Amino acid sequence: MNRRHGECRTGAARVTVVGARTSRWTVRFVGALVVVLVASSCSAAGAAPSVDVSGDPGRPPTLTYVAPLQVSSTYRRTVWEGTGPPLVDGAPVLLDFWVENATDATVVSQTYGSKPETLDLTREALGDDLYQSLHGHRAGARILQVSPAPTTGSDRFPTVTVIDVLGLRADGQRVAPRTDVTLPEVTLAADGTPSIKPTGTDPPTTAVTQPLIRGDGIQVGSQDTVTFQFAMFTWAGELMDSSWSNGIPQSQSLLDLPQALVDGLVDQTVGSQIELVVPPSEGWQVVQSDEYKDQTIVVVVDVLATRTPTADGS
Repeated sequence: MNRRHGECRTGAARVTVVGARTSRWTVRFVGALVVVLVASSCSAAGAAPSVDVSGDPGRPPTLTYVAPLQVSSTYRRTVWEGTGPPLVDGAPVLLDFWVENATDATVVSQTYGSKPETLDLTREALGDDLYQSLHGHRAGARILQVSPAPTTGSDRFPTVTVIDVLGLRADGQRVAPRTDVTLPEVTLAADGTPSIKPTGTDPPTTAVTQPLIRGDGIQVGSQDTVTFQFAMFTWAGELMDSSWSNGIPQSQSLLDLPQALVDGLVDQTVGSQIELVVPPSEGWQVVQSDEYKDQTIVVVVDVLATRTPTADGS
């Protein structure tokens, strides 16, 4: 019996606040993933392969099966259903992958050691097999896909793949507002895009953290790489910057973020939404723009995923 245990190894590369959707690493990874999963677009015919999937949400899965695994056609199984918003054709999806060579249970590709990837839910971007596996699901789902060896290409081996569909917005319990300070009211559009209603009062003179939604996911560590959506406003309500303009979340090491943002994110949980108020003394580090350096900044952050570096710093 082959049992593979995933290791959560985190990269800490700097990512700009507004970045491109597809990096060269993404192209290589997704290209390889599509190659190993594109062997068959039909559903399973015959006996289902015996593959056990265990592990918690947000963590690498553990796969248990007898290798070499005999695979004649593509097989799909929902490990657990998602409870978040339904996936929309053509829209972005945030995914984690774990892919093993079913002949010897070695890991071929995985994202848990770096960061999840944002891709478009289209056949062109994902290939037929992966598209079919994701189509019709909701955020939060974990899906197993077992595929036979491709008939072309260099990677001619069957694969066992686990796909985690991550949410693109905060999801959890509402948190009561603080009573010791008056902060702008945050309202959300149907897709989760935040906006704020200014208070009409003077801003606080020190940084303030107000959790708005408390998720039930993994807690953010002080050196983690966090994947998040954000919207940044002036105290008067002017929108300065936002990842919601294209729906593409950002991933960034807390080691590369201004201390005011780090202090507001550490110990929060995945799925949470936080309102951060940053005074001018610290706002310059957040914005680095002459236009806003003397203004109080309001940042609304949805925490979507977090990755903790290992002891060797990887």
